[in-house]
Amino acid sequence: MKPAIDILEERITAAMAAVTGSRDAPAIVRPATDPKFGDYQANGVMALAKQLKTNPRKLAEEVVNKLNTDHRSLTPDPRLIDICEKPEVAGPGFINLRLKPDFIAERLLQIWKDAANLGIDKASQSKTIVVDFSGPNIAKHMHVGHLRSTIIGDCICRLLEFEGHKVVRQNHIGDWGRNFGTVILGLWHICMAEKRVREGKDTELYYSKELEELKACGEEEQALRNLCQRVLIQQEREWEADYKYRRVSPDGELVFHPFLRDLKEKPRDHDKFLDQVELAYKFVNKLEESSNGLRLQTKTRHLTDPNQIEVIPYEHLSRRITAMLHQGEEIGKEINEQEDEGWKIVRGLTIKEGNEIYEKLNVGLKDEHIRGESFYADMLGDVVAGLKNKGLAKESEGAVCVFPPDSTGSSQAGFKDKEGKPLPVIIQKSDGAYLYATTDLAALRYRVNEVKADKIIYVTDARQKLHFEMLFAVAEMAGWSKRNGDKVDLVHVTFGSVLREDGTPLKTREGENVKLKDLLNEAEKRAKKIVEEKNPDLCGDEEEKIAKKEKIAKAVGIGAVKYADFCNNRTSDYVFSFDKMLAMDGNTAPYMQYAYARVKSIERKAQERGIDAEGELADLQSIHLTEPDELDLGKHLIRYGEAIQAAAADYRPNYLTAYLYELAQKFSSFYTNCPVLDAGPDRRPTRVLLCRLTARTIEHGLSNLLGIEVIERM
Repeated sequence: MKPAIDILEERITAAMAAVTGSRDAPAIVRPATDPKFGDYQANGVMALAKQLKTNPRKLAEEVVNKLNTDHRSLTPDPRLIDICEKPEVAGPGFINLRLKPDFIAERLLQIWKDAANLGIDKASQSKTIVVDFSGPNIAKHMHVGHLRSTIIGDCICRLLEFEGHKVVRQNHIGDWGRNFGTVILGLWHICMAEKRVREGKDTELYYSKELEELKACGEEEQALRNLCQRVLIQQEREWEADYKYRRVSPDGELVFHPFLRDLKEKPRDHDKFLDQVELAYKFVNKLEESSNGLRLQTKTRHLTDPNQIEVIPYEHLSRRITAMLHQGEEIGKEINEQEDEGWKIVRGLTIKEGNEIYEKLNVGLKDEHIRGESFYADMLGDVVAGLKNKGLAKESEGAVCVFPPDSTGSSQAGFKDKEGKPLPVIIQKSDGAYLYATTDLAALRYRVNEVKADKIIYVTDARQKLHFEMLFAVAEMAGWSKRNGDKVDLVHVTFGSVLREDGTPLKTREGENVKLKDLLNEAEKRAKKIVEEKNPDLCGDEEEKIAKKEKIAKAVGIGAVKYADFCNNRTSDYVFSFDKMLAMDGNTAPYMQYAYARVKSIERKAQERGIDAEGELADLQSIHLTEPDELDLGKHLIRYGEAIQAAAADYRPNYLTAYLYELAQKFSSFYTNCPVLDAGPDRRPTRVLLCRLTARTIEHGLSNLLGIEVIERM
């Protein structure tokens, strides 16, 4: 069933073409901003009049005359007699349109009969659309910064799937790159710290204490130098003690390798160990940052000869480990066996936590959707070679770079940094390691050529805007954004930040990112407290009451966090406030969930009073919208498809939440002014139908499209 707005657009555009002969002037039909002017307004006549250099109001009157005249010979037929009251010209050339009650009633019956799709047509052409979202980093807890990409990306998938597209979810986790080396060093420090504790040399894991010391040193260069030197001397001693066959085989045989084997065979408490890994990861990063410029050196294996020892600056160590992995086939598989095993363990920890959070958020991401950076590892060399062969990549200061044209398409202008110097896309560093851009290009090629994507949507924060602009430019230069000559749409969907109530980024008191898991648990905890205050007398025995409270608390708490994000413009920052998002009034999830429960309560009351609502609806052949609130609610119900269409087209969930909130308000007014169960047999079926369609629409919008659970009893 085509939305009313599309029918109006089509017919008025046809009338404009019939009057002027112009075939490329759209009617531009939009919902009216003020109900007193009607339901819709066509604004396209004024632009056409300006183009034709004629009086816009006079032209609008001619178009309206055409809309009111019998022109069944025209295709499409521009008459609106079956949809609208007589169109009216207003102002300098607007055309106001008011839907007929009979048209609205007919639409409502059609929606009622189409329970699965609510009378909404699927897309005329189904496309294969890849949506890249969430993307947590290995060895770190998911934090509040991952919330928006995860839930906005999931909502986009749900909207596009409902429209009839084939959606391919891809979770591009950060499991390849420099952080690989950092993770391995972090694991090694955990291993050695535990060894020292077992031997009684330390009472706590030293990297935790020394991380705080590094932070405390700040800008005191000598203090930093002394601390870093002490840490590196200790590290070198432990490394040599763990080196069983010096200069013959890989290190780690005595302590590190058994440590990894033990981790694999006897898994530890997931959450606590991930805390340790993240802390050790931060320690390595801080040690590298602090030692940078101090010319402190450390020992490591030679990049291409495992039998040789090399001395390098400490700040290069994690990058060296990464480069060794990236060139693993050239060096020999055995040299990377330990590192690979450690990486798999930490990767598994991170994925496990991610899956728990996705389940809590009701987000459709599973293991089969993971396409992390490591998935494209074998394709990175081809990316570099392909760009070189096309003459697009060249060496610059030892690295392999591409200098793409800017958004205007000017290859001479190109992208510039703040100093006006050419800004490159670096695809391989001088030490042979690849970068994020290399992986993103490999992923793009894979999605175009193997997944057969017609469109690729990337959902990330706005800070990555330049990265994707340059990425898309390189792909276009190389011809990689086309398949069989057809251009693949590349879309970057950006979003703003989540802020504290003082306007600063949402972080802990210690300045750390808030763990997403902690935030969601707190939301459930607060929701449960509200449930206990508002409804302490839930029916059932004690065990049943606890189970019901837990279920409602989860639905309300998690729903509140998601809905608060969705109802904000995704491109804007928004302030995170538990008090506001858990409020029972205003545009919040609890309000919407209560509105749904309120409608469902009418059905229960009908049963209690012996009213056969099902039978009345089963025999319903026509409905009569006579009261203003009936008509107002009916008009809004038939516009659900328009809200979905707009939300999917602009990737903006707030269009959908705005529609649902307005629906709840209109139902409240209808319920107050139009008795349902006490209405006579001539009016009750119409009003029961309006109740049912309201509940079905709210449930579909919240549950199916936003992934927010509805509750029949609050």
